[in-house]
Amino acid sequence: MITARIAAVAALVSVTACEGLKEAMTAHVDVVARAESQELSVQRLADLMGGSQVPLAKPVAEQIASVWVSYQLLGKAAAEGDSLTDDKLIDKVMWPVYSQSKTQKWLQVVQEKFTVDTSNLEASYTDGRLLSARHILFPVPEGQQATGSDSVMRRAEAVRRQANERNFAALAKQHGTDATKDAGGDLGVFAPPEMLPEFSSAVAAMKPGEVGPLVRTQYGYHVVMRNSYAAARAQFDARYALLLRQTAQSTFFANVEKTGKVEVKPNAAKLVKEVAADLEGHKGDRTAVATSVLGTFTVGDVARWISGWAQRDQLRDQLTAAPDSLVPNFVKSLLLNELFLKQADSAGITLDTAEVSSVRAAFKGLVRNAWAGLRVAPEMLADSAKTSGERERLAASRVDSYLDRLLRQQEPFVEVPPPLADALREKYDGSIKPAGITRAVELAQKIRGAADSSRAAAQPKSAVPLPDTGRGGATKK
Repeated sequence: MITARIAAVAALVSVTACEGLKEAMTAHVDVVARAESQELSVQRLADLMGGSQVPLAKPVAEQIASVWVSYQLLGKAAAEGDSLTDDKLIDKVMWPVYSQSKTQKWLQVVQEKFTVDTSNLEASYTDGRLLSARHILFPVPEGQQATGSDSVMRRAEAVRRQANERNFAALAKQHGTDATKDAGGDLGVFAPPEMLPEFSSAVAAMKPGEVGPLVRTQYGYHVVMRNSYAAARAQFDARYALLLRQTAQSTFFANVEKTGKVEVKPNAAKLVKEVAADLEGHKGDRTAVATSVLGTFTVGDVARWISGWAQRDQLRDQLTAAPDSLVPNFVKSLLLNELFLKQADSAGITLDTAEVSSVRAAFKGLVRNAWAGLRVAPEMLADSAKTSGERERLAASRVDSYLDRLLRQQEPFVEVPPPLADALREKYDGSIKPAGITRAVELAQKIRGAADSSRAAAQPKSAVPLPDTGRGGATKK
């Protein structure tokens, strides 16, 4: 059998030119994508991109090809009268929504157990973990930092000497220059890092109710008073309680990470960025990215989580551009989600019937909206086509026409959210050929280049004489 195959190849070489053999061996890259019986050719995608204003880059070509597959599979489902209403399929692709709901329920149970000590809030206010102040800004004009600052400082100091807790608001309304003027200079309650370091340090050094020395910042001179606890009480108590809950939550998260024995692999950033570049190609990848008490967290697990993200394309772009140092934190967040889900299951957290019905109804709404936008809803096809084959051809034609108009910016974009795209690929055959993508981009660049040259040649020549820069030309002095 092997000998026969070798002989067949030899015969092929003997009767064809080298270029013909090359074409035979690379014919598979003439197709960019397939969706059931429909094919998106290299030439078709190149024409679409080259004749539009979209960036001629592989990620853009991949997005167009992916959208084409989803659109064609939507047309296929519509032609067959398949509304994608199978509950098992819906539940499988909507797992991110179910997971998020369960996690939120569990975290709410946990948060209700957090204790907030409000026994001595005034002492907590004095400690300065949160600050509250009023100020009056005397700006130094730009360009006068050296020559004009002394006079501004003297005016600010004169007001500062008059200021006290009783008249500060009135003075701020009279002399203030920024957006806090009408509020009597009130800056509300803030954490020290929310203000310039020199400003926060000055406020923290004051006693509540005290007007301190002038504070110089990049904006100018500030007359500053630290609000008394009585003046800041309403805002402080609410925000301090929130701060305590946030601290308790951070402690809880850290304990889950610690007891869950979360360890991220040193090469996690490289692996995650590879996943972001090619989700489909890594869904079955068992390479370890991290470990925990749940076992090995793999490249495929990362791909599954990213695929379930509501804004997966934006997330992929962010991961690709993110510094490597930040990516391990992303991996930890995914593993924490899995640990939370495990805790939720152990605690018996479930979704009720109404919640599940709502999720399923929302998915079915996605299908109907996409069909309507593409004009391939079953009732729209039935008006012009009777058999399943006729409806499928009509749907494919309408999708192709829509894509033409879309790239010419004549149609609004019909979104196919990740769960719907996953359901379509779960039930029907759809694929993208990376080699075809590369060829399509190369050809699109040639098409657009030729079009740009033609437009330039068609432009009328300028009626304005240009100077002669040749050796024998004259120059006008």
